[in-house]
Amino acid sequence: MKTLTALLLCLLALPVAALDGAQILQKVDRNLEPESYEMLRKLINVEPDGKKKEFVLYSVKKGRDKIVALFLAPSSDKGRATLRLGDNMWLYIPEVGKPTRITSLQSVTGGVFNNADILRIDYAAEYKVEATAEEKEQYLLTLKAKTAEVAYDKLKMWVDKKALLPVTIECYAASGMLIKTLRFKDIKDFGGGIKRPATLETDSPLYKDYKSVMLYSQIKKREFPDEVFSLNYLPRVEGLRK
Repeated sequence: MKTLTALLLCLLALPVAALDGAQILQKVDRNLEPESYEMLRKLINVEPDGKKKEFVLYSVKKGRDKIVALFLAPSSDKGRATLRLGDNMWLYIPEVGKPTRITSLQSVTGGVFNNADILRIDYAAEYKVEATAEEKEQYLLTLKAKTAEVAYDKLKMWVDKKALLPVTIECYAASGMLIKTLRFKDIKDFGGGIKRPATLETDSPLYKDYKSVMLYSQIKKREFPDEVFSLNYLPRVEGLRK
C-alpha cells in the first residue's frame, strides 16, 4: 500500500514537461479559448505611415472547427458576417444578400491577418505535432498542416511552460518561406477560468512596415445550437448578442 501511495504521489508530482507535444497543443487550444464561446474583439490595421483602420467583431464558436464572426464596426462593414466550417469559409454582405466563398489566405479586413487568422479554429484541428523541444521557459512545437487546405504549411510555436499559452508563432509556406509572425501579449483574466493574452500582434516580411493587432475585450463560455453555424443563419447573427 505504501509503495502504491508513493507511486501515485510521484505521478502527481510529474512536471508538465512530461506531456507530449499533442497534449501540449490541446492544452494551448483550451487555454486560449473554451471549446464553445462568444467573443468581442477589435482588429486594427496599421499602415507604414501610421494610418489606422479599425474593425469591431463579435464572434461565436462551437466545437473545434465552427466559427462565425459579425462586423459591428465600422459602419461601412456593419452587418457583414463570415462563417467557417472546417476548411470552408463564406462572407455574407447584407446588400448582396447571398453568401460568397472566400479563402483562408484572403483577408476580409485587408490587413496582415488573413481569414484563417480572423476565423481561427483549434490548432489541433488543423495541425499535427512533428517535433517538440524544450527551451529554458518554453516549449517549441513544430506543427505540420494536416491537409493542403490549411493556410500555413508549417508553424513554429513557442509555448510558455507554466501558462501553456503561445508566446510567438512563426507561420511558413510549403516552400519554407516565413509568411508572418504572431506575437501574444498582455495576459488578462477574462473570468470563468479564462486567462489568456488580450493582445495578438502580427507582421510579415511580405508586407514591409505594415502591422495588424487584435485586442480581445470579452471571451466567455456559451453554448449554441448547430443551426447558428449555417449559411441560412448569417443574416440573423446579430440576434445572438445579449
